[in-house]
Amino acid sequence: MTKQSLEKEIFEQGPVLDAKGRPIPGFSRRSTLVYKRSAIKAPPWRIKEWDFYQVTNDHLCLQMTIGHAAYAGQVSLMLFDFVKEEKYIDASLILPLVFGRLHMPENAEKDNLLVYEKNGVTMRFETRDQKRVLTCRWKNAQEGKDLETRILLARKNPDSIVINLPFDEYEHAFYYNHKINCMIAEGYIKSGRDEWHFDRSDSFGILDWGRGVWPFHNEWYWSNGAGYLNGEMFGFNLGCGFGNTDTASENIIFYKGTSHKLGKVEFHLGENYMDPWRLTDLDGRLDLTLTPVYDRTTQIKLLWVDNCTHQMFGTFAGTAVLDDGTKLDVKNVVSFAEHAVNNW
Repeated sequence: MTKQSLEKEIFEQGPVLDAKGRPIPGFSRRSTLVYKRSAIKAPPWRIKEWDFYQVTNDHLCLQMTIGHAAYAGQVSLMLFDFVKEEKYIDASLILPLVFGRLHMPENAEKDNLLVYEKNGVTMRFETRDQKRVLTCRWKNAQEGKDLETRILLARKNPDSIVINLPFDEYEHAFYYNHKINCMIAEGYIKSGRDEWHFDRSDSFGILDWGRGVWPFHNEWYWSNGAGYLNGEMFGFNLGCGFGNTDTASENIIFYKGTSHKLGKVEFHLGENYMDPWRLTDLDGRLDLTLTPVYDRTTQIKLLWVDNCTHQMFGTFAGTAVLDDGTKLDVKNVVSFAEHAVNNW
C-alpha cells in the first residue's frame, strides 16, 4: 500500500470540526468543508487566522498579509528583488489583542471582502467570481513615502489543495488550510516616485489561506511554484511538518489545468540554507532541486512569540510524474521553498 492510499479525499460538504470541536481530517481540491469560527472549542487566544498573498515574476516578489494569532495581528506589505537581493518596501503594523475583530472570511473561494482601514492604512482583499483584487494605500509607509498598490489575480486552475489536519498534542487543535496557486497576476506598486509592475505574461500569484488552533511550538517546510512547461501552465504545492499528515497532505502537481495528487514529500537540506534543496516524494513521482539565490529571513520576537522563517528563492529543476505516468522535465521554474520554526 502506498503512502498516498492512506490519505482521505473529501468530496461531500461537511463541517471542518465535529460536534466536540475536533477536526474531521482529509483533503479536497475545492472548499468542500465548512469552516465556522464559532465551532472552535479551544480558548480564543489559541485561534490563528490569516490571508497571505504572494506575487512573483523572475526577480520581484510582493507579499501582502492580513492575519492574527488572536492576541496579536499583523497587516503587512513587503516588496523585494530576490535576484538583486534588495528590499524595496517593508511596511508592517502589529495589532495587539485582535481576537475576532478582523472578521476574517470563512471560505477562501466564495465572494468576500476583507478590509483593514485605520490610521492612514487601507488594505483590501476582494474576491469576486474567482478573480481577486488586492489594493493598499498606506500613508508614510516608509521613509515618508506614501504607498499605493493594485494587483489583479485570475485563477487558471479549477482545482486547488485544501487540507484539514489534527495535531497529536491536543484534540481541539487543527489546521484548515487552502492554497490556491497558478493565478495569473498583473498590477503595480508605487512608493513615492518609485514604481514597479507585474505583467500577466510572466507573473503568478499564490493565496495561502489558513485557519486553525496550533500547538505553541511548531515547525514546517513549504514550497509552492508556478510557471510554464512546454507552453502549458505548471504548478505545485509541497509541504510537511505541520500536524498529523497521515490522513492528508498538501502535496499536489498542476499541469494543463488538471491536478495530480502526491503522497508525503521530504525536504532534504544541506549544511547551509544556500546549499541546494532537494524535494522528493515517497512514491518516486517527484524529484526537484531548488538552487537558491536569496534567503529572505524573517524573525519576530515579541513577548513570548519567537518565529523564524528562511524563505529561499531560486530556480527549480528535476522531474514530476503525473497520474497517468507522464514524466515532466522541469526546468527553470522560479519559485521558493521555506523552513519555519515558530513559538506563537
